[in-house]
Amino acid sequence: MRRFFSALIFVSALLPAGPAGAQTPLQLGDEPLPDVPPQNRSGLPVDLELVLLADSTGSIDDREIFFQRRGYADAILHPDILSAISLGHERKIAITYVEWGDASSQEVVVPWTIIDGQGAAANFAEALMETPRRAFGRNAIGSAIFYAHLTIESNNINGFRRVIDISGDSANSWGGVPLEAARQAAIAADIVINGLAILCRDCSGRPVFYDLEEAYERDIIGGPAAFVVTADDMESFADAVRKKLLLEIAAVPDERTFRQRLAQARGGAAPQRAID
Repeated sequence: MRRFFSALIFVSALLPAGPAGAQTPLQLGDEPLPDVPPQNRSGLPVDLELVLLADSTGSIDDREIFFQRRGYADAILHPDILSAISLGHERKIAITYVEWGDASSQEVVVPWTIIDGQGAAANFAEALMETPRRAFGRNAIGSAIFYAHLTIESNNINGFRRVIDISGDSANSWGGVPLEAARQAAIAADIVINGLAILCRDCSGRPVFYDLEEAYERDIIGGPAAFVVTADDMESFADAVRKKLLLEIAAVPDERTFRQRLAQARGGAAPQRAID
C-alpha cells in the first residue's frame, strides 16, 4: 500500500495546490483516481472499522500532539465507549490511529487493533502514548482521507460499518490528492467520513478566519448520518472526542439514544443524562 500511495503522490504533485473549496474534480488532473481494492468480505468480522485521522500539521506543536493522543487514549478506556462496543452484534471493533501532515506524510501511530474489552483498549491506549511523532507539514486533507480509505480496504478485516474520523484545526487542503476526489471515492465505497473541528483558539497556530465547523460540513464529511463535533478549546477536546467515539461506535444520533439502548440491553430504565 505504501508503494501504491507513493505513486499516487507523484502523480498528484503535478496538480496545482489550492484550498479545499477549489478542489472539485473527481480525478487527478485528466487521470481518474487509481483503483482501490474492494472490501475484504472474508476478513475478521467486526461491527466497525474506524480510522482515527489526527492533525499533525505545522499548526500543532508536540505538546498538542500528545494532548490529542491523551484525549483519545482516555476516551477509548471510558466505560461508555466499552459499553457501546459491547452492544454491537460482534462485540468488537477494529481501530487504527494515523497522524497526517502534508501530501507525503501519513504515519500510523497504532496499527489496526481489535478492541473487544478493557484489556485490548488499555493496550491501544498505551501504544498511542508511547509512539513518537512522525507526521509533519502543511495540510493535505485529501491525501489523508485517501490514505485512510486505502488502509481500510487493504486490511484483513470485514467491518459491518466503516468510518474515517478526521480531526483538524483547518479545512484547507494543499497539494496531494484533491479533497473532493478523495471524499467522493470514500463515500462511493460506503465509508462514512466524520469530523472533529478543533477551534483551538489558545494553540500555537493562528485561529482560522472562517467558520471551521461549517467548512467541515460542506467540504469534508460525507456519507449516511455523517456529523461534525466541535472542540471550542483544548479544555473541551476530551469531551468532544468521547462524544464523537460514542456516536460512531454505538451508531446513534445522540447520547440519549445510546442510554436508552444500553438500558434496554441491561433490562432497566435509561438514566436522564445527555451531552448532545
